[in-house]
Amino acid sequence: MENQIFELQYAMDTFYFLVCGALVMWMAAGFAMLEAGLVRSKNTTEILTKNVALYAIACIMYLVCGYELMYGGGIFLGGIEEIDVEQVLADSAEEGFNGGAVYSGASDFFFQVVFVATAMSIVSGAVAERMKLWAFLAFAVVMTGVIYPMEGAWTWNGDDVFGMYNLGDLGFSDFAGSGIVHMAGAAAALAGVLLLGARKGKYTANGVNAIPGANLPMATLGTFILWMGWFGFNGGSVLKLGDISSAHSVAMVFLNTNAAAAGGAIAALITARLLFGKADLTMLLNGALAGLVAITAEPSTPTALQATLFGAFGGVLVVFAIITLDKLRIDDPVGAISVHGVCGLLGLLLVPITNGDVSLSGQLIGAATIFGWVFGTSLIVWSIIKAVIGLRVTEEEEYEGVDIAECGMEAYPEFTSGK
Repeated sequence: MENQIFELQYAMDTFYFLVCGALVMWMAAGFAMLEAGLVRSKNTTEILTKNVALYAIACIMYLVCGYELMYGGGIFLGGIEEIDVEQVLADSAEEGFNGGAVYSGASDFFFQVVFVATAMSIVSGAVAERMKLWAFLAFAVVMTGVIYPMEGAWTWNGDDVFGMYNLGDLGFSDFAGSGIVHMAGAAAALAGVLLLGARKGKYTANGVNAIPGANLPMATLGTFILWMGWFGFNGGSVLKLGDISSAHSVAMVFLNTNAAAAGGAIAALITARLLFGKADLTMLLNGALAGLVAITAEPSTPTALQATLFGAFGGVLVVFAIITLDKLRIDDPVGAISVHGVCGLLGLLLVPITNGDVSLSGQLIGAATIFGWVFGTSLIVWSIIKAVIGLRVTEEEEYEGVDIAECGMEAYPEFTSGK
């Protein structure tokens, strides 16, 4: 009877991990729709191609070497370790339902690999409309196979890796990845954008020219898909469902994740109304995402009111971040650097407010380590790619749209005039 109970716990936790992983995988569709909606029609096919290809590359590279670098848990040739039923039962019997999570190693790999793809998806939108497709995919190989797994090893592994300290020993905590996933993706994007430059016509002597997206219904759909997928992103990071305490924690994470998104959306909408005199849909969408990013570092300890306020803080901050980047002439077509980078840092800094086991100094050191590593290595990789094959399409190709130049197709002929 006792073995049957533990087998049930193993089955529950494994199944929950897989379902949450599937929700996070669905976020890939959200990023694809959001980015496709916020670029011009002449760049739609290429942005969709990038999102499908980067997901596939992330899955392969994390299988080949990324998971091994991050956790030491198996590589492509060796595969994921086979289950030792007797050992699992022994561990479960020792710890009981109130002990640690017990689940299949394969489910852990699947849950982790969709996080890698999420980090890479952030880069896609920031470099949209002017980067060569194959330059982007070459970077994706390095980002998902080496850059992300290394910083993940210093944060989520729990052990000293490659002779370096583990950030958790310094009081650093990032529950589901405000810094480890989102700020890391934004840091890689920022490095690429600085080398790439702005889109033609975005900045002139007269100021900033708005380049609106071609399909706002698609962008709105993408935001709702991301909002939904985030329940798996944060909820799955509890790692366990098979006891009362963990089940309650999962429920609170879901509640707080939703509350933060709502708070971010409303705060961004009001902020945009006060600044621009109108309701700005793109700011509303980015506000919801900013709230989600801000709560991701610690969604389990705040109250629902605190989560709403944290999300609202992110919603206000993202509006000013987008405006500031434009003033600095850093061209980010979808606001990814502001949403995931600035609000990712905010999320890390908010953790000590509700989690007494975490120190502000530890969060600052962790944030600096993640940003420094990802930005520095990404800058090197982007520079090498630029020197070898180039990063940017020609001015004529950019004018005609990268759909033609990179994918050989013209989805919307009426927009080939460069509008």
